Amino acid sequence: MDEPTRVLIVDDDASVRAMLREYLGGHGFSTCEAANGQQMRECIEREPPHLVLLDIRLPGEDGLSLAKYLRDRHDVAIIMVTASGDVIDRVVGLEIGADDYIAKPFDPRELLARLKSVLRRTRARTGAPEPPASAPAPLSGGRQRFGRCEVDMEARRLFETGGAEVALTAMEFDLLRVFLANPNRVLSRDQLLVNTRNREWEPFDRSIDIRIGRLRRKVEPDPAGEPRCIRTVRNAGYMYVPDA
Repeated sequence: MDEPTRVLIVDDDASVRAMLREYLGGHGFSTCEAANGQQMRECIEREPPHLVLLDIRLPGEDGLSLAKYLRDRHDVAIIMVTASGDVIDRVVGLEIGADDYIAKPFDPRELLARLKSVLRRTRARTGAPEPPASAPAPLSGGRQRFGRCEVDMEARRLFETGGAEVALTAMEFDLLRVFLANPNRVLSRDQLLVNTRNREWEPFDRSIDIRIGRLRRKVEPDPAGEPRCIRTVRNAGYMYVPDA
């Protein structure tokens, strides 16, 4: 079996680390997490990564100091994560030897594209395997897989895989449609409201949480367990994660 590409996520925000772990894991990457420089070193000692995703704003040692440490001691690809206006930090990071940077807040799809691009450029140097391929194409026959179910987009109907039809409201179908059009992307409650064009909702209406809870019970592989298909991203919204 091919060796997975290992990515070390260094960020002091636990919710960001969890989101990236789930997102990158869903795309075939193996991840390790660190909240500071000490934890970063411990992860590297256990198993050297192929790429480090390194936040600049860290407690104690900042990301620029850690990037210099990495470049001096390890042959690893580095992507710096900066605040949107920190041009100087980006320049310094690249001068230290970072391979690329991305500004917060970022779209996970852009991060994935940059990560794959850096790995392809540095593969010979770092020994990283070929970046994993994207998720499989939708099912044929007008249906798309969503969790443990299949959605017939033309008929606006939901079915258990190879089985019976599952009752689906118009609002639930609209949510499915929006999630399917935005895989692996964090969508705020307001974005869901705008994209479903439901005039009954008010901005920031938390009833969307109730609607998503009902939808989860229909599509999640383990409805009573931790959501795997429609993930909650703390303080941000929801993200649809297709099966790899």
